[in-house]
Amino acid sequence: MPVSWVLLLLLILLVAWVAIDIYYPFKTDIRQINADETARIDGAMWRSYYENKKLRLFFESASLMRNQFHFPFFRSCVVSANVARAAFMFKEGKTRDDYEKAMPALRRYFASINEVSTSKFDVDSAIKTELEWWIVRRDKTIPTAEWERLLANTASVMYHRPADSFDNYAKLRVQAMVLRDKKDKVITEDDWQTINKLLVGAWRSFSVACK
Repeated sequence: MPVSWVLLLLLILLVAWVAIDIYYPFKTDIRQINADETARIDGAMWRSYYENKKLRLFFESASLMRNQFHFPFFRSCVVSANVARAAFMFKEGKTRDDYEKAMPALRRYFASINEVSTSKFDVDSAIKTELEWWIVRRDKTIPTAEWERLLANTASVMYHRPADSFDNYAKLRVQAMVLRDKKDKVITEDDWQTINKLLVGAWRSFSVACK
């Protein structure tokens, strides 16, 4: 068989694989996660976000989509593109109107998760609490208890558990955020290790709360 035919066949197979990967309907239990691996990727994404490493954040986000929500490879890339776009649109915003420009990408992100979840959730409520959490997170005059409340509420919407089930998860995750904010541009490798330990504790607590 000529090389050109082999290459054409491989291209057709690749296109078919991508199409099946992205569009084939499947369901998964998003409550089943590897807490330690999720924490590791979460911490890596934080670092990429604050260091403005957009491409690295994209690949880390895709890895999180596969680990936490069990998306197949190419679909995880599509979903991560939406959440990465939302994150960086929000990062560049200055006002609430600016921040709300991230909502369409955020909607596609949550809708994709809801589509594959065996337990449906209210996408509009998830978007509202998540975006509000992002906005509140920027306002240093708002007590961290409010950060924790919104984090727990988003988890409650998606995972159908009482919000207070996620109190410890939210508290530890916020502690990690406060440390990162406090260190700002002088953050060290030891600081990142401490943040990662807090995130491991947070996601382990999250995993228990989901059961």
